Amino acid sequence: MSAGDAQRMITAVAGTLILAYGVNPAEVTQIPAGTATFNYAVTDRSGRRYFAKVYHDRAPMAREREAVELAAFARNGGVPVPAVHPTREGALVEVVGRLPMSLWEFVADAETAESGLAGARWPAVGTVLGRLHRHLATHPATVPRPRDGAEVCDLKRARARFERLVGEYGRRGKLSPFERWALDAARQRLALFDRVAVILDGLPALTEQVVHGDLSALNLLLRGDKVAAVVDFQPPRPRYLAWEVARIGCDPQTVLLGDEWLTGLPELLAAYRDEHPRVPVDDLRCCVAVGCAYTLASTYPLAEPLDAPAAVDTSLEAYGRARHESALMLLDRLGEVEEVLRDALH
Repeated sequence: MSAGDAQRMITAVAGTLILAYGVNPAEVTQIPAGTATFNYAVTDRSGRRYFAKVYHDRAPMAREREAVELAAFARNGGVPVPAVHPTREGALVEVVGRLPMSLWEFVADAETAESGLAGARWPAVGTVLGRLHRHLATHPATVPRPRDGAEVCDLKRARARFERLVGEYGRRGKLSPFERWALDAARQRLALFDRVAVILDGLPALTEQVVHGDLSALNLLLRGDKVAAVVDFQPPRPRYLAWEVARIGCDPQTVLLGDEWLTGLPELLAAYRDEHPRVPVDDLRCCVAVGCAYTLASTYPLAEPLDAPAAVDTSLEAYGRARHESALMLLDRLGEVEEVLRDALH
């Protein structure tokens, strides 16, 4: 976005705040984060701070509204989720004004978990995650149910996606350094699919229910060793609990920091279980296997240069490399990790 376009967006954000929310901004500053939205820090004339999330287009607004409603539902269950501020008409998402937007409480003095979990953050995250899943189990969209763990990913479809990547990259005359790496990584993953199949075949029935949907390190805000906020929910849809536990408990940056995660993850799971004691132990015991298999069968972000080239930047490239490296490490150490978790969760 050019400097002129950025200033025009700030002017449009300010106008929408005034017309739709009755907020008179003294300062609007773009936050350089977010892929599906443009994000802004807002300070009004009284000094109150807000977080404005501007959606790229109006087409998926019903879906975005469902995501905001799920965040509000989680907040009502005691999960640290920023409050959403309705429009003057009481809508959670503004869709009729200048910009499609949602407006939130600003979470001050917090950082994302992108640097990895360590120390007391492990049980703190486990407690919040357990509370989140315990409350989302009561969401009216669906009731928790057991589902064959092998269905966490469809290897036949995954193989076809990887073969497409290898073919399309192979037909390109010239590849960028990241594209060359993505091609090598795709070939490496394809060679591991038999091992992934063995992991999937060994999984028991696991719980499927409404979850956050995108509980990555970027969407977990920390203040010191405490969880300050859980943000950027997806619309309510059933997913495996074990998958979501793995999203944050086996975060690539965390597991690549060193071996502390081998003791930290059991602490997270113990705190989770204290907060959500009715969860079946298999959902926790199998989280690393589920996360490993799912990641190895996922083409994200290897496919982004082909499917969404505008999304490729240095941070996405670094994430892709870390995600690949961590998945390979988890695969090689899966037996060791599963033994640790069996001992911790007996």
